[in-house]
Amino acid sequence: MTEGLGLGDAYSATLGRIKRQGGERARLGMAALMWISHAKRPLKTDELCHALGVEIGSPNLNFDNFPSIGTLLVCCQGLVVVEKEASTVRLIHFTFQEYLRAHPDLFGPAHSRVAETCLSYLNSHQVKAFSISPSPNIQDTPFLEYASLYWGVHAKWDLSACAKQLALELLSQYDNHISTALLLNHTKRHNSPLSTRYLFTGLHCASYFGIVEVVAALIEMKGCNIDRRDSIGHTPLMWAARQGNGGVVRLLLTRDDVNPNMQGNVGGTPLWWASLFGHDRVVRLLLARDDVDPDKPDNHGLTPLGAASVYGQGEVVKLLLIRSDVNPDKPDNHGQTPLWYASLNGHEEVVSLLLERDDVDPNKPNDYGSTPLKQASMHRHEGVVRLLLTRCGVNPDKPDAVA
Repeated sequence: MTEGLGLGDAYSATLGRIKRQGGERARLGMAALMWISHAKRPLKTDELCHALGVEIGSPNLNFDNFPSIGTLLVCCQGLVVVEKEASTVRLIHFTFQEYLRAHPDLFGPAHSRVAETCLSYLNSHQVKAFSISPSPNIQDTPFLEYASLYWGVHAKWDLSACAKQLALELLSQYDNHISTALLLNHTKRHNSPLSTRYLFTGLHCASYFGIVEVVAALIEMKGCNIDRRDSIGHTPLMWAARQGNGGVVRLLLTRDDVNPNMQGNVGGTPLWWASLFGHDRVVRLLLARDDVDPDKPDNHGLTPLGAASVYGQGEVVKLLLIRSDVNPDKPDNHGQTPLWYASLNGHEEVVSLLLERDDVDPNKPNDYGSTPLKQASMHRHEGVVRLLLTRCGVNPDKPDAVA
């Protein structure tokens, strides 16, 4: 598109002007463009300024190195603008992002560079000095959140030898690091006091991000408890399964000291979590094991099939329905079957798959007397209603139970 609009030459010329500034201005201009175009979410102005002032591998943050946003805008020659309301930085136009994607050699190994920067920030004396308890004031380190949440995403994309070394340094003391709290609060989608002790080890973290090379190094270290539970009862295998990190799951399953059928605090097994989030590749790996129970429910009685049905994970439902040791009509503790959940949430593909089974009762109500058809009708899922009504034996006049 940029070439068709004649923008490609304009962008090339502007990049040439940035480079001709020479010295620190050229470095800052190109580095800012690299960060903005490769970041996993829009960066705030102070986040970008801190990122560009990090010296990779240095044990200290030099706050005098952090440029001002005004300096960066000048160095970028008009290719970067600030969204004033959100205080975030972005490229001048979406066509410039397309131009940068078409010219990946402009920045070299960008993801590994970003990972090295994030890890150097997290390994700095200033950040290490933060204790989880009492809750610290982290306002002077605005890049801390991004570095904590996304270093592993960039490292998984491209892990350099430097990034691996920095990652192992961080993860060797991870359960007491401030970034542990930030990552888990983000994962849980709610805030809890930073003073909480999470018992979240470096192996949990590397498994969460799916960095196979780092996991392999950690599990070979003396004293590594490969099946250790964190504060919510998750083992490293559970985190890898939950995140869909097939490479880490495959690696952990080669170990004799891993229990692939272990349950967390809410009762979910690695298979349960992989099913819930629709990671069919991981489900296949786990179902290939003789010591994995494919029908093991969580504490609420919800089986992996039920979990997959809640969110309409059609490919996972297919894999589980092939198994003779999976009950496709098994209710949870409230009498709600996989079909009931799929009907409630309007997942037509899953409803259709379940209705093909002779051992699924399409009229089965939950403990409160509400049938799959009732749920689909209440929530106006017309396609599901049609599927249920075409199934022989569905009674549209079946009343709810009377309390």
